Amino acid sequence: PGCGHGITHKLIARAVEELGVQDRTVMVSPVGCSVFAYYYFDVGNVQAAHGRASAVATAVKRSRPEAVVISYQGDGDLAAIGSAEILHAANRGEPITVFFLNNAIYGMTGGQMAPTTLVGQKSTTTPFGRDVWNEGYPMRVCELLSTLEAPVYLERVALGGAKQILAAAKAIRKGVENQVQGLGFTLIEILSPCPTIWKQNPVDAQHYVRDELTKHFPLGVYKDRTVTAAPRPAPPAPPELAAIPTVLETDDTLPPSPAQTEATDLRIRVAGFGGQGVLMLGEVLAEAGLAAGLNVSWLPSYGPEMRSGTSNCHVRLSTRPVDSPLVTRPNVLLALNEPSLEKFIGAVEPGGWVFYNGIQLPEDARRPDVRFVVQPFAQLADSLGDARAANIVMLGALLEATGFLPPEPIDHALSHKVKSARWLELDRLALLKGREAYHASPARIVTPEGALA
Repeated sequence: PGCGHGITHKLIARAVEELGVQDRTVMVSPVGCSVFAYYYFDVGNVQAAHGRASAVATAVKRSRPEAVVISYQGDGDLAAIGSAEILHAANRGEPITVFFLNNAIYGMTGGQMAPTTLVGQKSTTTPFGRDVWNEGYPMRVCELLSTLEAPVYLERVALGGAKQILAAAKAIRKGVENQVQGLGFTLIEILSPCPTIWKQNPVDAQHYVRDELTKHFPLGVYKDRTVTAAPRPAPPAPPELAAIPTVLETDDTLPPSPAQTEATDLRIRVAGFGGQGVLMLGEVLAEAGLAAGLNVSWLPSYGPEMRSGTSNCHVRLSTRPVDSPLVTRPNVLLALNEPSLEKFIGAVEPGGWVFYNGIQLPEDARRPDVRFVVQPFAQLADSLGDARAANIVMLGALLEATGFLPPEPIDHALSHKVKSARWLELDRLALLKGREAYHASPARIVTPEGALA
């Protein structure tokens, strides 16, 4: 008894009903005391991850412009983990309505300090009271958002008694009405009692809202552009499905997909330095596999450096559905440098293939149960005019050694990924060079038994 959520729910429901928009309304409810809103509102509902309600509401509104989208969030959700989302939604002027329940505490999770917890207020995480030197000051959301240009309406109300509840009802209705009229971003902050976590009876909790919370969070309208704000223009119509290849400046044709008569499940790890074309090689493999009628996935992993640093990617090519894009047990390793070889050699499945860009195989990387192809792929690429094509030379050796993809899908993938005519021609030569190199230097191939063939 005395919880402000029940009161707010009734006020929102009444506004939606009176404005006749129940069938158009979509409620977005994230983690927190709002999490079960779908039980209490007979409207559309989308459940959002913690703090992401305003981002989800943005997506709903943009995909369904005719919907009345309401984001219902608590102070821990909106002002803590969701602070970036609400700030940018407001700054973009997203035409959504946000109801922000501020009870100055984390209610659902047991009473931890929230961004709006008052100075000196005790919580389970501030047992001696909030200290400005340690936890900073309470965050005033309306004041913060009022500094932005885009919001149309920002107001703070309270549930500290009958008079305040009547004022809150008017603000909540206005918040919904603004969206019905096609105006921009609206946020109504509601100071709400939480008798359970505050350890007060309902009457004392209302007094606390009226006498304490309002001192630190003054009530009032913080921004009102409803008179001057023009209705937000409708978003442009999306292109027709058939026009998407033109929009993306890509080719919508694929080479004929050969029938996959044999089961294939290639789990490939490509690794090297940034700038060696590691991710590009993975993309070409995935694109070619897709063109060949396989199920594919490509997952990159790289550091912050533009060049140098480390880079690797996971590639799955399979005749069966791909259950996970992660490749933790590869049966093909393409190592463009020695550190990558040493890092991933232990994970290669027995009987798998390892292609290494080097003169000879390091002693500590030898394994008797995998097949090695060791070639100076960078030197071979350099002989063609650019050492950066080493990744495609290695791809040629891989294709020749395994024979798992025909030439047509590979050429299609290269044509799709490489936009420069000069580089496309170089990559085609590099592919051929890799195929030739595999046969030209059989002494560099180690059999599963460990002997040089």
